[in-house]
Amino acid sequence: MLKIASQQIVDHQAKLTVEIEPDQFEEAKRRAARKLAKRIKIPGFRPGKAPYSVIVRHVGEEALIEEGVELLVDDVYPRLIDQAEIKPYGPGRLENISNLNPLTMEFIVPLRAEIELGDYRAIHLPYDKPAVTEEEIDAVLENLRQRHAFEETSDRPAEEGDRLYFRISAKRYDPELGDDAPVLIEERPYVAIIARASEDNRDEWPFEGFSRELIGSSAGSRKTIIYTFPEDFEFENLRSETAEFNVLITDVKSRTLPELNDEFAQTLGEYQDLESLRKDIRETLEKRAEKAYDSEYDDRVLDEVISRSVIKYPPQMVEQETDEVIHQLERRLTSQGLDLDTYLKAREIDLEALRAEARPVAETRIKRALVLFKIAETEGIDVSEEELQEEADRTINNLTQFIAESDRRKIFSQQGITDLIGNIYTEMRMDRTLERLRKIARGDSDDNQEDVAALDEEENVGTVSQENS
Repeated sequence: MLKIASQQIVDHQAKLTVEIEPDQFEEAKRRAARKLAKRIKIPGFRPGKAPYSVIVRHVGEEALIEEGVELLVDDVYPRLIDQAEIKPYGPGRLENISNLNPLTMEFIVPLRAEIELGDYRAIHLPYDKPAVTEEEIDAVLENLRQRHAFEETSDRPAEEGDRLYFRISAKRYDPELGDDAPVLIEERPYVAIIARASEDNRDEWPFEGFSRELIGSSAGSRKTIIYTFPEDFEFENLRSETAEFNVLITDVKSRTLPELNDEFAQTLGEYQDLESLRKDIRETLEKRAEKAYDSEYDDRVLDEVISRSVIKYPPQMVEQETDEVIHQLERRLTSQGLDLDTYLKAREIDLEALRAEARPVAETRIKRALVLFKIAETEGIDVSEEELQEEADRTINNLTQFIAESDRRKIFSQQGITDLIGNIYTEMRMDRTLERLRKIARGDSDDNQEDVAALDEEENVGTVSQENS
């Protein structure tokens, strides 16, 4: 048995102090000497054949101690974890050697997350799903007309509703620096439809009202736009900043919209008339509104569960989830033709500042995942093999249709399939747990109360595995 002292420290980690018997330390140093002797050349001896005393003189006692400690860590650490009866989240680290006689090593080990659920069954929040308005349906119909507009190249100056093809670049507006002013947007091609005065263009890129600045431009013309970003702009580093946009118009296309009538509705699918199209749009919008509202409602319910629960997790879990937040951002940027370096330069921050922004997001995700897994365990929510297989087959069939052949080999490798099925299982189980929580919070849960009462008698304190995190 090892001589161990265990102490739980802040941020859900354990400090394990282990004392090594002198004979065991001496044996480790001799093993280290044999290992070093095979890697170095000692005059007068073949590799690995020099006596211990000669090796000590040649490499020094400090080198033997360092190598011997490494060997002991490999030997001792698994037994240390087992004997200390702790559940680690991930690998620990040798933090300190507090003594050499006897050798005393101190390890810091991150502990597996633990959660003590609050009374989530007592949570009741109002559920007021928003209604779909006629104005929203009209907006969809107008969007359909815009998408099916007849376009042709025009030699006249651009007007409202025209589609413009252009190249755009931008830099900070600074007359003193001129061409040396910091670049905000490298020149790139872009396409935009000139918004009508009555349209909502708040989400327009690169700023609200940009397209209307191009009214009157012709193919081949250039336009310089000076714009000062508002104080409440999305990106803090651009608030109240003035930018110079340079635009080269390459093509102007006039657009003729179809009439909004039964004939137009029939061109969009199996619709008898315009009214049946409006009905289908309403049903689609209602489903979309319900999904969006449920997502926002679920967030509120989860936040309430978290506020009533005690959740413990180590900093290593936060760093790992922060990595994933950054990787997801990188994937979104790639899909937009950008990269992380360009993003950081545009915001004038470094990677560490971005990680600082991402950590609160990572912590929220960790807490929600831990709560959901614990509730799924408590409520006995699971996914059958048949359901999982059916959903996996559907997902794989869909992926096959939309990914390139080169990507299929990677995704459909043995490890890729295993990871995919694991993700599908997790998503299905979490969706069912969210649905159960939603019903509880709305007050329309149809659970078997006797089963629930039995479950409530069980210990509510448990751990969530590293895989579940």
